[in-house]
Amino acid sequence: MSLENLLILATGGFLSGIMSGLLGIGGGFIVVPLLVSLGYTPIQAIATSTLVIVMSSISGSVQNWLMGYLDYKRVIQLGVPALVTAPIGVYLVDRIPPYLLLVIFGVFLIASIFLAEIRKSLASEAIDGNNESEFNPVLSRIGTGGVTGILTGLLGVGGGTVLVPLQMLLLGEPIKLAIQTSLGVIVVTAVSACTEYVFEGKVLFIQGLLLGAGGLIGSQISTRFLPKLSDSIVLLVFRSFLGIMSIYMFWQAWNFYHPV
Repeated sequence: MSLENLLILATGGFLSGIMSGLLGIGGGFIVVPLLVSLGYTPIQAIATSTLVIVMSSISGSVQNWLMGYLDYKRVIQLGVPALVTAPIGVYLVDRIPPYLLLVIFGVFLIASIFLAEIRKSLASEAIDGNNESEFNPVLSRIGTGGVTGILTGLLGVGGGTVLVPLQMLLLGEPIKLAIQTSLGVIVVTAVSACTEYVFEGKVLFIQGLLLGAGGLIGSQISTRFLPKLSDSIVLLVFRSFLGIMSIYMFWQAWNFYHPV
């Protein structure tokens, strides 16, 4: 592996860690496109991303715990359903063509932009005192955690882009609490999915550890700054990043479908 690639992987891991702690996502939105751009297959990228997510989300969750922002009860209630469904996503990966995986990834990024708008609306309602949830809390936690697990296994993302808005919509949680809880749930889902991929021999350990090492540093920084940032800044960064990544993933899907 060249020195240039080593630097690219370390930098990419750092950015994924920043996103993990700042936005409550596992960093897969950077890791998967980065590995694909370096010539690895989508399945290898997704599998390795789960290893990076494990490292960065644990780091961010530990920091949240030290700062008193980690609610174990909430994490367990969402994490158990996710733990069960993550292997389903892993099972589906081998049965989807690589170019279609990238298309699904790109569509998910676009959908996440709209979910961010829902998150913004819910955050505004919370400020006005209208964030009461009318949904059954038990079913809401099972459904929210279950969807998160499948997304982690299938796309190598932490699922926070779905988990956070659903926590706000179905459970009536404020945005920063939802992000902090999401990061803890991501630890559970990523461990489950990563274990499955390790047994299948699809994880690139050297690349994943390099990305993860950068992610550990990035998540430590961003979790310290999250409580100080306004919700509008968090949402702006979120939308801009997802828009750029979605365009890139569609382009990569086209290259896989019509190789030069």
